Amino acid sequence: MKRYFWMLCGFSLALLAWGFYEAVFVAPVEATMGSVYRIFYWHVPINISAEVFPYVNMIASIAFLYFRRTKQELAAKLDALAIATAEVTVLYVGLGLATGMLWGRPVWGIWWAWDARLTSFLMLFLLYVSYLLVRNFSTSSQAPVIAAVLSVFAGIDVPIVFMSIRWWRTQHPAPVLTGDGSLDPSMWPAFLWNLAAWFCWGITLVWARYAIVRREQRADARAALKALEA
Repeated sequence: MKRYFWMLCGFSLALLAWGFYEAVFVAPVEATMGSVYRIFYWHVPINISAEVFPYVNMIASIAFLYFRRTKQELAAKLDALAIATAEVTVLYVGLGLATGMLWGRPVWGIWWAWDARLTSFLMLFLLYVSYLLVRNFSTSSQAPVIAAVLSVFAGIDVPIVFMSIRWWRTQHPAPVLTGDGSLDPSMWPAFLWNLAAWFCWGITLVWARYAIVRREQRADARAALKALEA
């Protein structure tokens, strides 16, 4: 498995490098915003990935709740997957917010606007920060259950984030994949390369964190067994 992990890691890094090259050196300069538009080639792919991983987290969390009493080994694996995807979601949503602010300052003249898209996306970030705080600092045996409930609320927020610029009038640009924000054909290659790169890199990070959490779980189980035998 380690071999496949490192192959995926190398593949993802190569995609990130090629995506950077396409965005900076190949994609044309946008007519209205100029070179600042290039942030889009990272901002949108990161945000799309950030809206996918929460569903993996939510499904893993719900499955954990279902199996935690009947199939504890499977439940432990699902819990590890939930933790890993939550951490990657926090990273990706944070990057999405940061790149959005870097784009918004020169284009809007402000770092932040309390419109529906940005506010709902910030809420997603705060929900997952809360998730990780519960998992890392709560001493209650019910912490995984509480975190799983938070993941359900986060999953509900994702379609609100996605639909916000369709439901309400916002400062945020129109959707890229559908609607008035459609890309010029010459911009699609850079966008798609970066979308593949950031999604693959996210999977790589989830895989790495999952393996670490599983090792921690096994170490805790051995320590608990030794304590019982002592």
